[in-house]
Amino acid sequence: MLKTFDFSAPALRQLALADVQRALAEDVGSGDLTASLIDPTRQTHARVLAREAAVLCGQAWVQAAVLQCDPAADITWHVHDGQRCQPHQVVLEIAGNAQALLTAERTALNFLQLLSAVATKTATYVAAVQGTRAQIVDTRKTLPGLRLAQKYAVRMGGGTNHRVGLYDAILIKENHIAAAGGIPQVMAQAMLLQAQADFIEIEVETLQQLEQALDCGAKMVLLDNMDLPTLQAAVRINAQRAILEISGGVTLQDLPALAQTGVDRISIGGLTKDVRATDYSMRFSDLPARSA
Repeated sequence: MLKTFDFSAPALRQLALADVQRALAEDVGSGDLTASLIDPTRQTHARVLAREAAVLCGQAWVQAAVLQCDPAADITWHVHDGQRCQPHQVVLEIAGNAQALLTAERTALNFLQLLSAVATKTATYVAAVQGTRAQIVDTRKTLPGLRLAQKYAVRMGGGTNHRVGLYDAILIKENHIAAAGGIPQVMAQAMLLQAQADFIEIEVETLQQLEQALDCGAKMVLLDNMDLPTLQAAVRINAQRAILEISGGVTLQDLPALAQTGVDRISIGGLTKDVRATDYSMRFSDLPARSA
């Protein structure tokens, strides 16, 4: 019932290449004026260091950025996607053309910093619900154009992916219910499309709506902005008939208590929307290290 994305190595390379090509076009434009100051034949060695503890994520994107600029570059990883790194640890080394590495630097680090931030934050939230049945789930609140990259990062942090977009699953929210005329009406229409959807989920705001949704055959229900006693009552009413998901205003401090209600999933937009980039830097052996 729940979505499984293709994050195999070939699929990741294809995804990362498309993301990186857009990013390089944005950054390089007609050419890297500053890198052109360097002898085009010069070779160099670069190290990327973690400046803080993190769950690393973004290998395919770094590889794509470097190899697009220097197809002959040699890249050695010391920390891999989903693994933890510590402050001052060298996570990868690159040997290649100096001009090319200077051009690739910012794009490579941007992806590494963003995706590691998502993976690290997800891992923190996953740890907070350890020992319960609850899974930490992402949402569509992603950076435009980078949805699959961020969903991959959630995976690397131990989280679970929700739907990709509007096309692969049905998530009925309050405005859909209002526009359709009620829960029975919208659920009836949804059932007609169930063969086209990976899953059908309906959002409810009250226990009465939950009972109504269950009576209409709902197998996945999103409990929106309910307080703890109401959530506990919802779990009792549901009696494991449907997958229950909590959403809305979830904080890290709230997570243990929310998970202990017995819900199956807790979706958190902040995993991909409110992230602080992980700090990495690239250092060259024989050149100034960082671009502005």
